[in-house]
This record gives sequence, C-alpha cells and structure tokens, in this order.
Amino acid sequence: MCLFKKKKKYVYSFAEGKWISKEILGGKWANLSEMVSMWLPIPNWFIITTESCDLYYKNNKSLAQEILDQIEHQLKSLEHHMWKKLWDINDPLLVSIRSWAASSMPGMMDTILNLWLNDQSVQWIINKTNNPRFARDSYRRFLQMFGDVVMWVEYDHFEEQLEKIKSEKWVKLDTDLSAEDLQKLVWLYKEVISKYSWKSFPEDPREQLIMSVNAVFNSRNNERAIVYRKLNDIKWLLWTAVSIQSMVFGNMWETSGTWVCFTRNPSTWENKFYGEFLMNAQWEDVVAWIRTPAEIQELEKVMPVCYAELVEIYKRLEKHYKDMQDMEFTIQEGKLYILQTRNGKRTAAAAVKIAVDMNWEWLIDEKTALLRIQPEQLDALLHKQIDPEAKKTAELLTKWLPASPWAAAWQIVFNAETAHERNENWKKVMLVRIETSPEDIVWMVASQWILTARWWMTSHAAVVARWMWKCCVSWCSDIIIDEKNKTMIVNWKTFNEWDTITLDWSTWEVFSGLLKAIDPELSWDFQTIMTWSDKYRKLWIRTNADTPEDSTRAREFGAEWIGLCRTEHMFFAEDRIKAVREMILSDNLEWRQKALAKLLPFQKADFLWIFKAMQWLPCTIRFLDPPLHEFLPQEESDIQELAKDMWIDINVIKERIAWLHEFNPMLGHRWCRLVITYPEIAEMQTEAVISAACELKKEWIDTKPEIMIPLVWFKSELDFNTEIVRRKAKETMDKYWIQIDYKLWTMIEVPRWAVTADKIAETAEFFSFGTNDLTQMWLGFSRDDAGKFIKEYVNKNIFEKDPFQTIDQDWVWELVKIAIEKWRKTRPDIKLWICGEHGGESQSIDFCHRVWLDYVSCSPFRVPIARLAAAHAALKNT
Repeated sequence: MCLFKKKKKYVYSFAEGKWISKEILGGKWANLSEMVSMWLPIPNWFIITTESCDLYYKNNKSLAQEILDQIEHQLKSLEHHMWKKLWDINDPLLVSIRSWAASSMPGMMDTILNLWLNDQSVQWIINKTNNPRFARDSYRRFLQMFGDVVMWVEYDHFEEQLEKIKSEKWVKLDTDLSAEDLQKLVWLYKEVISKYSWKSFPEDPREQLIMSVNAVFNSRNNERAIVYRKLNDIKWLLWTAVSIQSMVFGNMWETSGTWVCFTRNPSTWENKFYGEFLMNAQWEDVVAWIRTPAEIQELEKVMPVCYAELVEIYKRLEKHYKDMQDMEFTIQEGKLYILQTRNGKRTAAAAVKIAVDMNWEWLIDEKTALLRIQPEQLDALLHKQIDPEAKKTAELLTKWLPASPWAAAWQIVFNAETAHERNENWKKVMLVRIETSPEDIVWMVASQWILTARWWMTSHAAVVARWMWKCCVSWCSDIIIDEKNKTMIVNWKTFNEWDTITLDWSTWEVFSGLLKAIDPELSWDFQTIMTWSDKYRKLWIRTNADTPEDSTRAREFGAEWIGLCRTEHMFFAEDRIKAVREMILSDNLEWRQKALAKLLPFQKADFLWIFKAMQWLPCTIRFLDPPLHEFLPQEESDIQELAKDMWIDINVIKERIAWLHEFNPMLGHRWCRLVITYPEIAEMQTEAVISAACELKKEWIDTKPEIMIPLVWFKSELDFNTEIVRRKAKETMDKYWIQIDYKLWTMIEVPRWAVTADKIAETAEFFSFGTNDLTQMWLGFSRDDAGKFIKEYVNKNIFEKDPFQTIDQDWVWELVKIAIEKWRKTRPDIKLWICGEHGGESQSIDFCHRVWLDYVSCSPFRVPIARLAAAHAALKNT
C-alpha cells in the first residue's frame, strides 16, 4: 500500500515533459523541445505550467508554496546545466522571464530580460567581462523593463531620463553613451521607480523572480492580450505558462547582436530568407526606433560563420515544421543562439503563394495547403487596387516599406483615441503615428489602415497589421509627423487631420488625395487554391446577385448559380421608383395595374440581363419582400414632387404614407402577405420572369428560373401564392408557345414554418433558410436594432458570437435540424440551402456542411471565401 501521495508537478525542466500537451507547457516549449532534439543551440530553460497560472488566480494572485519549492529545485538544476550560480561572484547566472501561451500571441503578454541584476551582481559581471559598459547597459535595461512591467511605472518616465542624459552628452544613439553615463542612468531609473511605484527596486534576486512571474501571469488579462484573443477567436486559452531561460546577450560587444528572421518573405511571399538584425543590441532595441536594422543578408559580411549557421538552421526548421518559420535569434560574442521559432504570420497573398509553393516543393499535400489558408484571409485579395491611369496625374508624395499589403485611401487621424471613436461610429480612418507599440493594438484594431514614420518590415506594427489583414506602411522617412498638433508634412506639403491620402502597396507609393480604384487581378496561385477547394468541398456555392454586373462578377469568382436575386433592390432604381410609388399610392386595382404595366418592361429587362449573364445556370428570384412604406418618400420636397407628378393632393399622399407606416415592419405587411392583398404584384413579377426566359429560349439560351416566395407563416399562404404564380406562368408560356422548366421555392424565415416543414414540403419543391430573419424571430432580437447592443453581449461572454454574423449553433441549429428532418420525410430528394450573411461566413458554412445542406448562397465577393470554407469543412469533418 502506498503511504505517500505523489505531488503534482507544476514546474518542468527543458529535458522533461515530452508527453505533456502544449496546453499545459505552452506552444514555445513544444517548439524549443523539438529544436533541442535537433541539437540546435538553445539557451537552457525551465517552465512553470499553465496549471500554475490557474492556481495563482484561485489563490488570490499568489504563488502556492509547492510551486515556489519546485521553482527553487529547478533553479538548482539550471545552475548545474549552465555551470553558473545565481550568486556566483565570478560569473552570476542571469535569466529572462517570458510568457508561453499554448497559442502564439506575439507581443501581447509581458517579458523581462536580465533578471537577477542588482548593484552587486553588476559589479561581478564587470569583473568577469572587463566590459563595464555592457554590464551597466544591461542593468539599466533591466531596471526600465522591470519598472514598467512589474512595478507599473510608465515607460515614458524612463524614456524622459534617457533623453535627458543623451541631450546633456550631445549624442543621438543609446550606444554612444559611456559606461559612466549609463551608471548615472541606473541611479536615475532607481529614483524613478521609488517615486512612481509603491516600493523601491528590490535587490534580492528571488524577490525579483517571484514578482516577475506574477507580472507575466497578470499580463494574460492586459487589454492587448484580451483584444488579441478576441480578434483571433481564441476562446479556450485561459492561462499562460511562464518560462525562465538563461540569458544570452546581444549587447555584449560588437561581436554580439539580435533580431528576427523569416524563412520566407511574409509580405511579398518570395521564397527568400528574410529578416533584419542589429549588432550590439538587446530585444528592446527591436521596439526602439532610433537605430535602423540591417537586412539579414548583411550579416554574412559582418559575421559569415554565424550567418552560414543561421541559414543552415532556417532550412532545417522549415523542412521540419513544413511551414514558414518566424525565428528569434541572438549572437553572443560570435556564438549563435536560437531563442524561439513559430509558424510565421503572413499576409493573405503570402499565405496563398507559400501554400502553393510548398505543395510544388513536395513539403505539403493539397489538403494541408488548403488548411494553411484561413478563408477570411481571401477577403484581402479581393480588395480594389489603384488604377494605373489615375496614378499618372496624381501627386506622388513618397515611397515606403511594404509592411503589409493592399491599396488604401481614407481620411487620416493622428491619435488612437480618435481612431477608436470614429470606429465606434462606423467611420473608417487611417491611423498616422510616429511609431506603435504592443499597447496600441486596441487602437490599431479601430483603424482600417496604419502609417508609421518609424519602424521596419519586421516591427510590431508590421507583424500586427499582417495578422489583422490591414494595410500598413512603415519607415516613411520623408514624413514628419507632429502628433500633438495633428499634422503630417511630406515633401513640404502639410496634411491635417481628416485630409485624405492614398497608399499603393503594389508600388510602395503614397499619393495625395483620393485615387480611383479598380477590381484586383487574381493570381495563378489564387486560382490554384480555388481549384483545389472545388476538388474537396461537398457544398455547392451560389451567389446573391441583383444586377447583371453582380452576376458576371460572381461567375468570375466561381459561383455556380444565383441563389438569391432580391427584386426589391431593382425597384429603387431611379428610372422606375416613380412607377413603384404610383403603384403603392393607387387606391384602386385599375391604377395599380397601370403602374405595374410601367414596371413590367423594367423587370423583364432586368431578368433578361441576369439570365444572359448566368447562361444555362439556375437563377433563384425572390419576389417583392419588404413592406411598401420603404419605397415612399420621406423628405417634404420629394413628397411635393410626387404629388405634382401624380396630380394628387399632397395631403392625400401624406395620409397614405402615414397609413402604410408600421410600428414593427419585420412582422408586418410583407410578402407573402402583400400578395394576398395585392395579387397583381405577383402576377407582374411572374410575367416578367417567364417572358424573359421564353425570349431567351428563342435564342437557344435555356434558362432555369426558380421563383422564391419569401416569409411564409402558413401553408395556406404558400398555396395561395403558388396558385397565382403557376396560373400566370402558364398564361405567359401559352402566349409564347414555349415551355419553361421553372421551379417554386420558399424561404424559411419563421420558426413556425420550420417546425411544420413536412406540411409545407407538400407544396414547395425546394427550400432556402433565411437565417437572418429566422435568427431574429427565434431569439427575439431585431436584426436592425441589435447592432446597438449586441457587441456588449459578446464582450461580456453572454454570446460567444454575434448570431447575425455567425449562425447560432445551439437554438437556431436545432430549429434547422428539425426542419431538415421533417422536409426529407416528405421529399427525400429535396434541395436545401441558406442565403444571406451567414452563407459567406466560415463557421456558418462548417455548420451547413455538418447538417447536410446542399448549397450556401452569399454575396459575389464572398464566393471565393465560401469555396475555401466549404473545403475546410469537408476536410475537417471527414
């Protein structure tokens, strides 16, 4: 019988935990452990698990004694492996503290470098290295980082002292400060901490360690980490692990350096080693702007042996992980160390190109290539581009580094708060800043585009913009930005807040004013991804198109036919809105029929063009849906003009408008209820559809119209509407002596309709789910008003997602499943699909695949996204 209960393990060394999941030890641990097994040069470390973070919060933000004991044990082990002691007078051990979440969150949680420096140990390092400048530089960096992250002293207080010293010494760069200057800076930093924090700087290294671990655990709930998880839909990532890793120094001599590199270019997608580096620097220099990094290829001239080793390592890592890698490295006194590797963030164009290239290189198969690209990323490739003709006469201001792609033109703002405010009011802006930091992520989310005067292609702004799929430009050295006075000067021209500029990523140019944009040209690699998507997906992809232009564009994007043509959009056209209003305001059948006779040629012409664009493919045409008052004028001048045109007293029109007004139009006098009151509307629309199809059939274009009757509550309503459509269709076909193979559909938008689906299937041949209306009626939310408050439901975790953007997979899902089961009992071969916003959203498409729908229908520009999402659904649910 065992008398001793085995203690739970909360802290693991680098050699342990091989079979422990990354949810416990963090994603970086998994990668570093693999690199250790590949015999790559990795500084030793140990890790405090995510379970420790959980216990820390349950223990009122305090580390339990058993965790402290295990940390102490692993410290001794780390000392043994590094041949150093924490309090070694000859060569003291220094460490870094980093967050190691299970999912990569670059820059979102806190890091502390050079831990365990104090007034004593800094002198020991001077004795060891005979380099007082390096030792004191490391100490002042530690004080600044520790004070900012752990002791909550604002970063600007330290920067103010640094700038003061540099000004006194008449130097520009930190590297120009002497050891004596840095010692003075150490004293000043300590005074800053004492003044602005709750206590003075702790000299005890173990107290430094515990405070730092606590700070990193706390950083999982900082604002930028919360925003990052929300943007990337990371719901499951509750806790973070913390690593304690022996330090290597990029700021020791001119033979030391640091930075970041990518195995391929994450912006321009070239298969070329890409990155930048700084000599005699530490990691926080990466987020400073004064020193300009060199391209990674320049390292071959400075340190050829280290460069050759780095090239050999990046090739091994990419081949091992079979994906583009984002690597951090440090060189200390000519020796290379790899600090971490992870799958690199990339632009949409790069994601497509790299996936196709790696397939051609036999690194990954087609299925893996498809799963490497997030469907929503494709939206970026469908953005408009700057018209080359417009650029010929435009004023070129400057060129820049392409941190992340796409063309953009909008009003500029100079502070994050304004960008956030405008975003809250649905206004799009371009955020112009001297520089950004990880703390700015909330404001970067609020702006559609970002321009910075300082930063580089591997900087925070560039990396964040790439994973947010925003247009970002960096290192515009010709631009002078005055954030205080909200001005930007480029080539002696001044721009103020709300002025407009245009950025063209394809040529790295900045133009004055708003330039004309044109549709993008899609690459061969993009078409390859679409071909592979079509190979593996099970769902058919339809499109929502109301015009010939939309129909043609949707076909070019790969739509297989029209799943929703909303005829009410046609009625708002300038050449027919008056006839629509005449029809609505007519108080007898004769006048309504005269007005409808004016509309018939327009409707017929609409359908002729759409049928021609789709050729032999089916087109689902939804008859008039909204309440009639939406077509009537509201402005006094428009009402007066209508009264004059119709020879009707203005007061009569006002009375009619007031009578048609509805308090709850979503549940009011809409189709199919309109047809019960005004059957002549359905007769006109049926004649327009069938006559257009007949005329095209004479030209040997065999169209396949599908007429949809929307928003039905009762089977008797559907029967009434169906009788009118079939009767008028027969009359029209008889007139042309032509037979058209048309079908009758209905749209399921009412919960009652869904639970009585077996009865309705006796009349309707096919069904479509109108999930937006179904959602609002089932959940009791008005889709037109919910936008004012639904965000708070998501922010406060009442809803996981906005149900009008991503289909509710609890209650609405259950309703859809009930309807499907009932329909297929009556019509086993029935075709089912959804249309609207949900039809182009990735998670909703996955849902449609799992409930065995046949099609989804979405807007033309969402068609490529839907094709890839449908392939994802098929591959993930096999």
